[in-house]
Amino acid sequence: MSTVVTDTHSAHDAHDHHDHKPTGIKRWLFTTNHKDIGTMYLWFSFLMFLVGGSMALMIRAELFQPGMQLVDPHFFNQMTTMHGVIMVFGAVMPAFVGLANWMIPLMIGAPDMALPRMNNWSFWILPFAFLILLSSFLMPGGAPAFGWTFYAPLSTTYSTDSTALFVFSMHIMGMSSIMGAINVIVTIMNMRAPGMTYMKMPLFVWTWFITAFLLIAVMPVLAGVVTMVLTDKYFGTFFFDAAGGGDPVLFQHLFWFFGHPEVYIMILPSFGIVSAIIPAFARKPLFGYASMVYATASIAGLSFLVWAHHMFTTGMPTFASLFFMYMTMLIAVPTGVKVFNWVTTMWRGAMTFETPMLFAIAFVVLFTIGGLSGIMLAITPVDYQYHDTYFVVAHFHYVLVSGAVFSIMAAAYYWLPKWSGVMYDDFLSKLHFWASLISVNILFFPMHFVGLAGMPRRIPDYALQFADINAIVSVGGFLFGFSQLIFLAVVVKAALKKGEPAPAKPWEGAEGLEWTVPSPAPYHTFDVPPQVK
Repeated sequence: MSTVVTDTHSAHDAHDHHDHKPTGIKRWLFTTNHKDIGTMYLWFSFLMFLVGGSMALMIRAELFQPGMQLVDPHFFNQMTTMHGVIMVFGAVMPAFVGLANWMIPLMIGAPDMALPRMNNWSFWILPFAFLILLSSFLMPGGAPAFGWTFYAPLSTTYSTDSTALFVFSMHIMGMSSIMGAINVIVTIMNMRAPGMTYMKMPLFVWTWFITAFLLIAVMPVLAGVVTMVLTDKYFGTFFFDAAGGGDPVLFQHLFWFFGHPEVYIMILPSFGIVSAIIPAFARKPLFGYASMVYATASIAGLSFLVWAHHMFTTGMPTFASLFFMYMTMLIAVPTGVKVFNWVTTMWRGAMTFETPMLFAIAFVVLFTIGGLSGIMLAITPVDYQYHDTYFVVAHFHYVLVSGAVFSIMAAAYYWLPKWSGVMYDDFLSKLHFWASLISVNILFFPMHFVGLAGMPRRIPDYALQFADINAIVSVGGFLFGFSQLIFLAVVVKAALKKGEPAPAKPWEGAEGLEWTVPSPAPYHTFDVPPQVK
């Protein structure tokens, strides 16, 4: 009898995994499918992008004109802190992890990520981390108000009790990042299709492979420094308190030893995305594949030797200042190699300007502007003028907004037809691009000028001579913020399958190059891994 029962089920089971596929909420809670987990990461990061963005709009509303009008200074400091933490750990990093989850198995011909249950866990602890962080608004004294860099003694001696929640949520985010990174490394090292050597991997896979090693190296440093903040505040230690023999500058060394590689964690996957999109729409192979791999690895290595360029004004020895100045300038070399290779890939290509390509080209131009202001900040003697002004804010937002965020949008538009099965709304996507491009420059470019004129960052009021430019900047901020609702509309429309069905090759003529390997790859669909001989 049992054989009969088994047989009746076998045809049904051929489609389902073993016994059943959970549906509804269970599908998302218990899923070990890399596509589902990638989707959850992407939606979560977009939600956090909107939350963190609304905090930025509160900051810009206060700064629209001089004087205090909307919020009290303490709440303003809470906004700057939470905006930074949420955008870095809640928006940019989970978006890249989501893209890694979705695309790495497909690009290397693996059936899934290597550690699927850990994959599920590394996502599901994230919403709780941010719930803990956001709940600090409900505590007496409110949310943390010491900047996303949480410098001691602001975070130890002068902070409210919400510091404990901040530290706890940072630990959980760090656990999530480390598990995600281990998963990426194990998957790439052990699950590539036969014949896919390391130097045949698409550049997105390479950049994530290198990023994952960076994550594993620096996340424990962050865990250590937040724990020292916790014990200084609650358990009577004196790591960062000169009264007990500690040193607040030690905090900065530890934090930036994590913090500088962290900013490369937030840009290296962007390089991989742009290296996939530009060849596809220029219709020629990526120029200098091997040099791109080596440049990425060099950037990652050098990122550990530049942390104190954030600390030129702390009074370090001249030798140390010079060392960090030259190391920082050295990073411009492999970065320049990358920009050169992207431009050369486009040179005399048969380019078309679909939305992903528009975002990728904007990325190259605007990221380069951010890189040039970075070289200015690297020059020790003039950094005394730039330090802690809006010039720094302009610099890192060019790299992280028109850099990392634009590349994430490029990736979303590029792969959305594959993910959703429908072509997204072309008019709305182009509207989103142009609205974002124009507003992001109205928002961040004028900041260079108020910064050079000496306007300090993170202060809720300012001198009268900065009023006009701040009004312009705030208008740009609101335009940029509301432009992102167009993106939401495009994605929701595609998710609801409203649109033309996507063809097997959504980017006709570009498809042969979608796996960016040194020579045009064999034909493929995303469901069947490429057969590499």
